[in-house]
Amino acid sequence: MELSRSAHVDTFARDHLPPPGQWPVLLLDGPGPRYPERLNCASELLDATARRLGADRTALHDAHGPRFTYGELRTEVDRIAHVLTADLGVVPGNRVLLRGPNSPRLAACWLAVLKAGAIAVTVLAAQRRTELRAVCELARIGHALCDVSALGELVGAEVTGLRLATFGGAEDELRRLGAAHPAPYRAVDTAADDVALIAFTSGTTGQPKGCVHFHRDVLAVADTFSAHVLRPEPDDVFAGSPPLGFTFGLGGLLVFPLRAGASALLEEWSGPQQMLEAVERHRVSVLFTAPTGYRALLERLDGRDVSSLRRCVSAGENLPAATWTAWERATGLRLINGIGATEMLHIFLSAADEAARPGVTGVPVPGFEAQVQGPDGLPVPDGRPGLLAVRGPVGCRYLADDRQRGYVRAGWNLTGDTFVREPDGSYRYVARADDMIVSAGYNIAGPEVEDALLRHPAVAEVAVVGRPDERRGQIAVAHVVLREGVPATAATAESLRAFARTELTPYKCPRAILFTAALPRTPTGKLQRYRLRGPDPAATGG
Repeated sequence: MELSRSAHVDTFARDHLPPPGQWPVLLLDGPGPRYPERLNCASELLDATARRLGADRTALHDAHGPRFTYGELRTEVDRIAHVLTADLGVVPGNRVLLRGPNSPRLAACWLAVLKAGAIAVTVLAAQRRTELRAVCELARIGHALCDVSALGELVGAEVTGLRLATFGGAEDELRRLGAAHPAPYRAVDTAADDVALIAFTSGTTGQPKGCVHFHRDVLAVADTFSAHVLRPEPDDVFAGSPPLGFTFGLGGLLVFPLRAGASALLEEWSGPQQMLEAVERHRVSVLFTAPTGYRALLERLDGRDVSSLRRCVSAGENLPAATWTAWERATGLRLINGIGATEMLHIFLSAADEAARPGVTGVPVPGFEAQVQGPDGLPVPDGRPGLLAVRGPVGCRYLADDRQRGYVRAGWNLTGDTFVREPDGSYRYVARADDMIVSAGYNIAGPEVEDALLRHPAVAEVAVVGRPDERRGQIAVAHVVLREGVPATAATAESLRAFARTELTPYKCPRAILFTAALPRTPTGKLQRYRLRGPDPAATGG
């Protein structure tokens, strides 16, 4: 596929796209959205929306109330863009790491990076230094904007040559530098197929994969799922639990509301109680969270006024029929179920309103196509399980990663999920087709957790698998073989948990640690994970 003339001075990201023959088929000429050759998505989301609907509309809220109108947000974004280019030396195509809890300032930084023609790499505030170092090395990141509350691990990562500016707190470096740049910032004239963001995910090996998405991709997910399934209104207030470092949160809490001229509440949640209080206080009307979140909210709904809610989106893991039914019974609202992927940027199968029903994910979002395929890559008959294959206006492009060949086959994106297509054309989730553990909407790669635990001096061998859990869908369970002389006690298990918390993002840490004399293996030495997923083998631990 021939790409447009790039505005990027630093061409690293485009230079490290997969070869054209390994790209998925992109549905760009059908009934779905179409975009001009030159396009800056940050300018479209912010400047164009302000012109269309008015700069005095509220754009972003925080815990204390409205924080930015569209006009104020544009001023903030323009000042940060000036700081990036004039003070930090960012040029179009540079990768800029963004780190911090959800907040209006983090959102403004994301928009500023894209408006300046750079590439946003947003990571979780909870990620540890080894994870951050790996991301910075893979994406060759030279600049970072970081909330002061999340600074420690990034500094500890000791990324060579990283130019870092902080925001938040009493000494707000971005605000201080931005005060010298009151003039508007003219968005860089990027191509629609210039890289806008790299979203990192972990595969089954635990090695991070950088998913590359273009400026047009950012708008495409808003103009497909959001426009046709979610159907937001300009007076909506969006909120939810996923961080902006996950594309589920980026779309649902920033891209979709801005595209619709609505507003979003961005704050760091401490749990379901705080979320319900925020729904009441801010009159939230559109909510995004995982099935685990809805189960937790259901337990605390009594006496709460959630009458402002009108659209509730569930993704990140399979939505059990019981949760869907309980939510409808308690609120009168049908959950909008959906499946998406970091590789696809957002949701591509979904259903809403009368088309939504328990136990079914939905149908292809307008602009997308789907198939259930057999091992030969051919569609299987309705009612028979197979691998889910999808294609649409967005698709998988890994950054310099041979795993592209496994995700994209014959132009289709293979998500790694097993599905059944029902006779009525709807799609029903069966299971993950690989060893990924999906816990509370987060993907956990067992080998990554194993690698961390093996760095503990007490561990000889370890295997991490998922175990069914009523609240979280699955939990990560570590089966550990201890080194000789190390006691298999509760104190040892707690020591391993504490060590894991220093090495991994908290959600990846094992919820249970079981000690065993040996791991099950084949005669050739391969680990038999399936034997660990059943009833717990004879083991001790906690």
